[in-house]
Amino acid sequence: MTLAADIKKELLKLLKNTKSIDLVQTYLFYLEKKHKLKPVLFPREKVIYQSLDSLIKKLEGEGKLWRETEITIQFGQQSVNKNTKKIYICPFTGKVFGDNTHPNPQDAIYDWVAKCPENKERIGGLPVKRFFVSEDPDVIQSYIKERKAAIKKVVFSSALTGKLFNSKNAVIEDFKQNHVKHMSLFEVQNQNRFQIEEHFLEFIQTHLTEENVTKFVEELSGYSEFEPYLGQWLEA
Repeated sequence: MTLAADIKKELLKLLKNTKSIDLVQTYLFYLEKKHKLKPVLFPREKVIYQSLDSLIKKLEGEGKLWRETEITIQFGQQSVNKNTKKIYICPFTGKVFGDNTHPNPQDAIYDWVAKCPENKERIGGLPVKRFFVSEDPDVIQSYIKERKAAIKKVVFSSALTGKLFNSKNAVIEDFKQNHVKHMSLFEVQNQNRFQIEEHFLEFIQTHLTEENVTKFVEELSGYSEFEPYLGQWLEA
């Protein structure tokens, strides 16, 4: 077990700035830095993953992150402008209501799709009240431009919220910012509310052993800077 200079520096900083830190917590911090771990909790599934990239790869593989869909943009000037932050879109005609151009756009879109002659979808004999929502500036921009003819546009919807985005990358960025929680390896190990993803759990179980912790202590003992902390841990 070799202690890299950058990790040694971070360990000393942690020990100096954290009161009553124990050996296991210090070792978990070391593991996190050595293996460049960046655990994330996905609250929707109540599962902790080893990294955001591994979570995104899994969700994309299962078709649970984004879906490709098509919207209609009507001809003429729409009720959307440069100050619009959120729009509600009829999936059947492309009729759009902006959050700043209508006093109650959500009620308006409900009423519109319920009476829309192009809405052939029914549940229990009644028209479905299905519509799209988007807060993506690029999607909103598509409706600001006045058009001489209606067009079809391929966009992407979040599998979690149903909101529309102009690109897959925009869906992924929204997911990163709003749908995961970053955690330290110590926080992962010190909780019992959430399940740990199988491969990540196997990694923790492989590395968090008495033998490996002992090797870590032996490695630290070769540096005088760690002597005060080693003494405290041995006395505990």
